[in-house]
Amino acid sequence: MITRFMTVYPGHIDMPDLGQDATPANERRFTNDELASVFDKLEAVARQMDKFGWDTLWLAEHHFQREGYEVLPNILMLAVHLSHVTKRLKIGCGFNITPMWHPLRLAEDYAVADILTKGRAVFGVGRGYHTREVETFGSPLQDQNANRELFEEQVEILFKAFDSESFSHRGKHYTLPPSVPYRGYPLEELTLVPRPLNRPVECWQPIVSATPRAMDFMVKYGIKGLVGGGAATMAEGPIAAYRDAAARAGKPWELGQNLGIGIFFHLAKTREQAVRELTPFYEEHVKMFAPLGFVPGITPEQVKATERRGGWAEAGVPALEHFMKLGAWFAGTPADLVEHLKKLEARFPGLEHINLSTSLCTPQRVMLEQFQWVAEEVMPAFKGARSMAAE
Repeated sequence: MITRFMTVYPGHIDMPDLGQDATPANERRFTNDELASVFDKLEAVARQMDKFGWDTLWLAEHHFQREGYEVLPNILMLAVHLSHVTKRLKIGCGFNITPMWHPLRLAEDYAVADILTKGRAVFGVGRGYHTREVETFGSPLQDQNANRELFEEQVEILFKAFDSESFSHRGKHYTLPPSVPYRGYPLEELTLVPRPLNRPVECWQPIVSATPRAMDFMVKYGIKGLVGGGAATMAEGPIAAYRDAAARAGKPWELGQNLGIGIFFHLAKTREQAVRELTPFYEEHVKMFAPLGFVPGITPEQVKATERRGGWAEAGVPALEHFMKLGAWFAGTPADLVEHLKKLEARFPGLEHINLSTSLCTPQRVMLEQFQWVAEEVMPAFKGARSMAAE
């Protein structure tokens, strides 16, 4: 049963032009002042979501994006700030890209955020998908096996540090503590100072490939999963894979349990109006993510077409309505969205968290309107979902 409404905001600034006929993604350049404007936008989004009873605002850690799409480099710092300008809203760190951190520095920083936000910072880990980011920080990404191996050892260290009063670790990448003398005795263990007050730590991770190794690893550490939109999502692949991994571990979880399912959405008075308004935002999303492999089913030739102005239909680039049919994108009225979500509830009986995200590069004004509209006309249809629209 859906009871918690969330969104993901990766940190895009308001842009002067949008869509396939606008500036190509690789040609976008913004001043530092323009890039820094994202923080006022973020605060406005957080205040609006808090006012109207949304459960969690998920942020995304990204670096060096002069293109203006994802410009939030330290989401733990932002979680602390946003907790001080909101009352109830949880701030999700979706996700701290673990290979770009020393795991103990990440554990310490999260523990401080947990304490200062009084438990409203939600922990998240991810492996990363931008070579410009991960490889610049000295960790592998092009070598996916090396990236996963490093990530898994880092997560093991994180949970040791969170869960143990003192700990040590000997692995391929880390020896903790190092074998050194300290104040007259041989150093053999460490204590994280401080440790999170809210334990066990609630941790989330994106589900993309949904391999048995990845799913078994998440279940082993009790890591919850965020599943993004896409054909695989709607075909239940990652959702069933996570449930099956839990079963292998002796945990009888239902389909959708301990998961958040993501849908890009846009509401309007009619379906036709919603499609028309959402199309340039969708096209900007494709311009950003197609070269990174995050537009399901798109061919290399179609990816090349998205890097140019216009001509997408002639190149066969999937239009918005293609992904609407798959269920990963939604455009319609509030009543249509309620019906859509009710169908998801029926398919995934363990589902509690729904992630309704506005598309990449949606302007601030539109985001605020959309979040209020969901609270007023969608949330009340779901028993147990907290909405402040009536207050």
